[in-house]
Amino acid sequence: MALRFLKASLGAALILGAQAALAQQPAPAGDAELAHRDKTAMCVGCHGIQGYRTAFPEVYHVPKIAGQQPAYLISALKAYKSGDRSHPSMRGIAASLSDQDMTDLAAYYGVPAGTARARGDAESGKAKAAQACAACHGPDGNQPSAPDQPILAGQYADYLAKALHDYKTGKRNHAIMKGFATPLSKEDMEDLAAWFSSQKSRLHDQR
Repeated sequence: MALRFLKASLGAALILGAQAALAQQPAPAGDAELAHRDKTAMCVGCHGIQGYRTAFPEVYHVPKIAGQQPAYLISALKAYKSGDRSHPSMRGIAASLSDQDMTDLAAYYGVPAGTARARGDAESGKAKAAQACAACHGPDGNQPSAPDQPILAGQYADYLAKALHDYKTGKRNHAIMKGFATPLSKEDMEDLAAWFSSQKSRLHDQR
């Protein structure tokens, strides 16, 4: 009995050890050149056009993704693929991508420049950002606290407001962001968008 228990314990330890070793392995490196050559055709039609906007019924700027955090780009693509983010075009594109495709695209787009403009009150947004956003995104939106959190500085204001609205209504499924977005009014969202969009940033449009 004791021997059997010892064997079972050793087996469990070996499995856990193997899982830990796998978890510590670095993510596969992205091939930016390959992405640029073979994988960006589906992206440039929207993200490669400066100031490009979505079509009816909701019109807002398509986000800048060049210069964004690579891990965040991967996380966003996976969320579209799984349905945690609701956007028909992006879900269709993401569904066709392998994990390596996402890593390659993130390697290509995750490099540096930028700025933007808005309807809300940037100074009010600055105060609200200090209360709700700074811990994860930095006071000016340039210092994400983790690799899979986005840079907000310099992003299009209407896109930021739309993203907050989607977290509040559940079109984007993210428990932490929903918690922050739920109490925000439309004015709050526009003020936050005005603040972050007006900050200097490395985000830029890229073909």
